[in-house]
Amino acid sequence: MDRFIIHGGRPLHGEIVIGGAKNAGLKLLVAGLLTPERLVLSNVPHIADIATMRALLVQHGLSVEDVKGDGSTLSVGGDITNTEAPYNIVSKMRASILVLGPLLARCHHARVSLPEAAPLAPARLTCT
Repeated sequence: MDRFIIHGGRPLHGEIVIGGAKNAGLKLLVAGLLTPERLVLSNVPHIADIATMRALLVQHGLSVEDVKGDGSTLSVGGDITNTEAPYNIVSKMRASILVLGPLLARCHHARVSLPEAAPLAPARLTCT
């Protein structure tokens, strides 16, 4: 475990920037499915899972816009136009199953491929 050892009798002053957490970012992105209102998320980490979740939300019809141009602040929202989460996106990330609850809550129907399914015979969850 990394740590700082500080010797001396002087008080510390200053600020440090804490990077965004992947798991929190994924869940907050998915929250965009719960409302047609826009959500603005800041301190979003630049990682592959976030990019995959952005692609999945766009596939569902949401708009995911880069507010600052650097990917750290995203605006998410819009109408859901598709309640199916296809295997080609879901297979890249286990967290894709997170879209199931919000899709059911808002649209009363969802079809989400299982992330661990075999590529030749993708399994799906269909809920109504």
